[in-house]
Amino acid sequence: MKMWLLFSLLVIISFKTCLSEFTWHRRYGHGVSEEDKGFGPIFEEQPINTIYPEESPEGKVSLNCRARASPFPVYKWRMNNGDIDLTSDRYSMVGGNLVINNPDKQKDAGIYYCLASNNYGMVRSTEATLSFGYDLSYRWLLNEFPVFITMDKRRFVSQTNGNLYIANVEASDKGNYSCFVSSPSITKSVFSKFIPLIPLPERTTKPYPADIVVQFKDVYALMGQNVTLECFALGNPVPDIRWRKVLEPMPSTAEISTSGAVLKIFNIQLEDEGIYECEAENNRGKDKHQARIYVQAFPEWVEHINDTEVDIGSDLYWPCVATGKPIPTIRWLKNGYSYHRGELRLYDVTFENAGMYQCIAENTHGAIYANAELKILALAPTFEMNPMKKKILAAKGGRVIIECKPKAAPKPTFLWSKGTERLVNSSRILIWEDGSLEINNITRSDGGVYTCFVENNKGKANSTGTLVITDPTRIILAPINADITVGENATMQCAASFDPALDLTFVWSFNGYVIDFNKENIHYQRNFMLDSNGELLIRNAQLKHAGRYTCTAQTIVDNSSASADLVVRGPPGPPGGLRIEDIRATSVALTWSRGSDNHSPISKYTIQTKTILSDDWKDAKTAPNVAPSDVGGGGGSNRELTITWAPLSREYHYGNNFGYIVAFKPFDGEEWKKVTVTNPDTGRYVHKDETMRPSTAFQVKVKAFNNKGDGPYSLTAVIHSAQDAPSEAPTAVGVKVLSSSEISVHWEHVVEKIVESYQIRYWASHDKEAAAHRVQVASQEYSARLENLLPDTQYFVEVRACNSAGCGPPSDMIETFTKKAPPSQPPRIISSVRSGSRYIITWDHVVALSNESTVTGYKVLYRPDGQHDGKLYSTHKHSIEVPIPRDGEYVVEVRAHSDGGDGVVSQVKISGASILSPCLLGFLLPALGILVYLEF
Repeated sequence: MKMWLLFSLLVIISFKTCLSEFTWHRRYGHGVSEEDKGFGPIFEEQPINTIYPEESPEGKVSLNCRARASPFPVYKWRMNNGDIDLTSDRYSMVGGNLVINNPDKQKDAGIYYCLASNNYGMVRSTEATLSFGYDLSYRWLLNEFPVFITMDKRRFVSQTNGNLYIANVEASDKGNYSCFVSSPSITKSVFSKFIPLIPLPERTTKPYPADIVVQFKDVYALMGQNVTLECFALGNPVPDIRWRKVLEPMPSTAEISTSGAVLKIFNIQLEDEGIYECEAENNRGKDKHQARIYVQAFPEWVEHINDTEVDIGSDLYWPCVATGKPIPTIRWLKNGYSYHRGELRLYDVTFENAGMYQCIAENTHGAIYANAELKILALAPTFEMNPMKKKILAAKGGRVIIECKPKAAPKPTFLWSKGTERLVNSSRILIWEDGSLEINNITRSDGGVYTCFVENNKGKANSTGTLVITDPTRIILAPINADITVGENATMQCAASFDPALDLTFVWSFNGYVIDFNKENIHYQRNFMLDSNGELLIRNAQLKHAGRYTCTAQTIVDNSSASADLVVRGPPGPPGGLRIEDIRATSVALTWSRGSDNHSPISKYTIQTKTILSDDWKDAKTAPNVAPSDVGGGGGSNRELTITWAPLSREYHYGNNFGYIVAFKPFDGEEWKKVTVTNPDTGRYVHKDETMRPSTAFQVKVKAFNNKGDGPYSLTAVIHSAQDAPSEAPTAVGVKVLSSSEISVHWEHVVEKIVESYQIRYWASHDKEAAAHRVQVASQEYSARLENLLPDTQYFVEVRACNSAGCGPPSDMIETFTKKAPPSQPPRIISSVRSGSRYIITWDHVVALSNESTVTGYKVLYRPDGQHDGKLYSTHKHSIEVPIPRDGEYVVEVRAHSDGGDGVVSQVKISGASILSPCLLGFLLPALGILVYLEF
């Protein structure tokens, strides 16, 4: 009795110890069982750097944190590595978001991050800095509000220090000046006291050399940012300012302001690093200034970690590589706590290694996080999900591989048997490391029942299949070489023997490429009248059909091939490399390279000649005998008569000094006016006469001439002189801004009936009007769309009515601004998880740069892979659910949307392939067995 009590006590203590270990693993990471459907936290939204305007009327600031997990995660927040007391009235939580009420610079400025946890582990968000301040903009007032100083080559307001600079003071600059400072983050602005400026007469006319007073300093910029350099010089006359990159070309994204004082480099890249120079010059002298732009880069992933399952007792190398400037360092967190630095390798893993891991790549500019869950598999071998094939076919004399792929952790040992005979490695038999069985040089005696036995420290299993030996497939009538002439037919024979229990097919290939008989049925045909025969017929063979033909006879078990060559003979190809040498008064020497003989000897070469007077290989003639055709014309500008014809080809010139004689007269006139056109290739003549009335009918005709005489006139045609240009301007012109690169212009038509089209002229404020772009639309149109505009740019627009005589007066000029550019960063897709009959796609929030439009939502295109069309979704969230594809692969494209348009796309592929369920948790089985024993 005491022995049984002691044994029972030991068993119960052992079971409690196992439960205690299981409880720890359930808290932060554990092995995988069949019923295990949960997963650790995956961030869908993380806090971002935030600037809170100190006098903002909102009175609160929110830092976002949202994670997806099963079971639902618990959130905590930390500031400057200290826990935040969420019971305080100053803080509140909305989901995982932290809301700070009445933010205070002294108390709340700092570095924040959130922690999301469940019983699978804990992850830590990216760090976000909360700071207090303003974005300031400087302008200057002259005498009164709102009369602002307009910046030009003579006057400049620095956005670095707010100062107003005047290159040389003029009498018109007299007045009272006030500095006007505003912030776009709050609706507040301030004025300085007015400062009087009284120009001295003797100073305004005195010349002096250029002197740079606004100098840019060395700049450190992050790749992708916009960089602004200011340079302004005093001088009389006003200096011209020029920019250059020393010893290198300027970046393609560089823009210089109209005044020349500001250089902006958009989306700066590493190759844009270097020394930049500003040079100011007038007729009294010049000045130079140089400084360097250093371009560095935020960390970016080259390879990052993903959710991983490994067998208990195995080793794991988890690569995590990032690039950046400076080169990022790598550190690791496990369940939110510091774990490791540098490369991570785990050996002989146990359940204690399970949990939520985070790889952090960081340099002086910031850090990026990659999150992944590590699950440890521990289960007895099972063939339930992947049993051996019940029937395996193999051809006599061939090779077969019988797979044995159970689900097991740790990796099991493998043992094979045929019937009751245990199999070991030999010259014909090989058991692979993954458990597969390979048999070579198969004989009939190899047929039979094969069993794979597997075992690990969690249990045993086996699976059985039958190997059936078939007759081999053999080519018994192989194709033979053939030699034919272009246009003839050729036959390639092919017959094979095979196992009668199987189906046989023939595949033909030409020079290694399979012949598609549906697409190439004009020249290739198959003979389906003969059993076990794959004869190929080549009809009307051409030179391109010469080459090697291969017949492959195949069953589901094996195949056999044979090849033959087809020679197609035809006319020779053209000679090459023709050269003219030893040019004399009446003879030349010619050399050339031999062309392809196309399998027939070249017997002779024929040489033809022509003169420059003819495009045909024929004898030249004297005087033109062909009249120009297609005589017509009309239209053109005011007081013009335009006459056109089809120029004669050179074969009809028949001599030197070739040209045209154009004759015309008013329709009712008697005397023909004639002009000579000496250009032999032209087909147009414009006659200008200020006394000519609009839309007057004329008769016109044209003939050719050369140094030998004139040819015949063409048929007489009737055309009209140009009409007057419109005299009215379009009214009610309006503009609608569509995006960062598109605007729509609309107007009301003019009353005149002579309008044939409308012309829209538009130009950016930093360009000259003379460089304006033009868009022409038909007269019945009331609107036009202007595309490919610059983002966040002021444009001027005007509309004119036009006809063939020209355009009328412009409408009132309209001023408009395009929207800021769409976000340049693509959404980073962080997960693609299957949930029931749908996929959940999740991405990081896209943060627009200061010169980009604010993200208003996301567009998601769900389409079959290889196609452009699909279903378009719109969402304000950072995740979306899409149906699992029924067949094939689908692509999910995600792009940020803003008033400025759509941003850069990210995409992920998904498929309808089934996902294996996790297997039964192995380490509980022994303990559960003890429970059953005790109860019994």
